[in-house]
Amino acid sequence: MTTATQQTITGIATREGTALDNADAAKVHVLADGTVGAAVIDGMGHGPHTSRTAPLLAEVAARVSARRSPMAGLLTASELIADRGADGQEADAVAVAARVRPGNDIAVVTWTGDARAYGWNGERLELYTDDHTVGAQLRANGVALDIAREHDDWLRTTLAQATVGTVYIAGIKDPLIILTSDGIHDQLPTGGLEALVREHADNPQALATALVNAAQPDAAGYRDDATAIVIHRA
Repeated sequence: MTTATQQTITGIATREGTALDNADAAKVHVLADGTVGAAVIDGMGHGPHTSRTAPLLAEVAARVSARRSPMAGLLTASELIADRGADGQEADAVAVAARVRPGNDIAVVTWTGDARAYGWNGERLELYTDDHTVGAQLRANGVALDIAREHDDWLRTTLAQATVGTVYIAGIKDPLIILTSDGIHDQLPTGGLEALVREHADNPQALATALVNAAQPDAAGYRDDATAIVIHRA
């Protein structure tokens, strides 16, 4: 789905993985003044509420991100799932949200967990987020890569647990912003993401679609749900 304003064009794509239904969701919301709020939600597992709740979380996060801030967007979405519910199986997720305002050359991005935000300036692709996983923390502290890699699936924080201290903020000046669930950045071949950005940088919808279609199964045949939002500022 493509959304266009006077200064911004966005593309959204999502693809179900090999396990049950799609636990990912994405939403772009545009205010009257052209401000864009966007959110990618990556539901954890495939519990009874996850695939139903993920689109609600994305809708809330995108709308509040546009109106208030991406920090407020994720914290508001967090309140929807902060309680485990009567059955004890309320959905949980990781998330990344962004706001692009007309006339402001810095887009604000917030995230929790291992959803990511990248920026493309026409020459290089840069990762602006760091995964909130035990593996990433171990690597940052000098632990051997083979040991750290075994802990990459251990999340240190989730959306349901989000606080001001666990939702991080980054500013992106690049004209092209890519938000992804880990079904993309964990299941693309090395260099594959940047190659697709170079090929489709002038068409946000084509890029979003290419990213989700390029995600490959792992050695066991498992392919995660894959979701991307691409935001291009004219």
